[in-house]
Amino acid sequence: MSDSVPVPAPASDRAPGAVVPPLPSPTAQAERLVELGVHEIAGLGADAVRDFARSAEDAGRENVLLAVHPDRAPASALAPLLRRDGRPGFVVVDMTDVDLFAPADAVTDLPDAPLYLVDRPDRGDEMANWSPDEALSALVGRGRTPLLLTEGLHWVLQQPAALERNHCFMTIGSRLRRANGSLDARTPAIWISNGTGRDGRERRGAAKIGWCWAGNRHTWLGFGSAAGRVR
Repeated sequence: MSDSVPVPAPASDRAPGAVVPPLPSPTAQAERLVELGVHEIAGLGADAVRDFARSAEDAGRENVLLAVHPDRAPASALAPLLRRDGRPGFVVVDMTDVDLFAPADAVTDLPDAPLYLVDRPDRGDEMANWSPDEALSALVGRGRTPLLLTEGLHWVLQQPAALERNHCFMTIGSRLRRANGSLDARTPAIWISNGTGRDGRERRGAAKIGWCWAGNRHTWLGFGSAAGRVR
């Protein structure tokens, strides 16, 4: 990885996105996960999730995202829980291996615990029209860590305003490593379906989990990141 910060492509003329509101309290997030049954997907008791959230709140944690480790709650299980315009989220049909996307080398602080906190997630709108390859080194240089796909899904579950048409985001903290050790060129992202092609008209407006090439730029995709992760 280069030590220099890459120069982004020219910014688009799109209107600025709305400011994403701060996250609900950890205890409110815990109730949301329990309501959705995420604790059951993760093999956890509801009280375990509530107790963890209460401890975080007692410690004064603010604007943190309560996340379940991806080994416990994979992307394929979280995606259908998203709701937008009354429609469930979905994974694109050509991403049947979505759950094989694991933490990238740049993610060095993922706690070995079923529950953890993601500190101050950000959508990275200012990086729209950057490629994933360009954005990764810049995020690391700023002391930020790229979001995992599952973390991005948790964020939208808790704060639907984080996903906005023309202001969606990539989650390049998750990458797929091939058997020979090289990285698959796909990088996951969360955006809003237009209901075209294989998505189907019935999915127009739904949250969509898909992928983009690591070297490509998209004017409507920022790069989700966080200040860090804590247990």
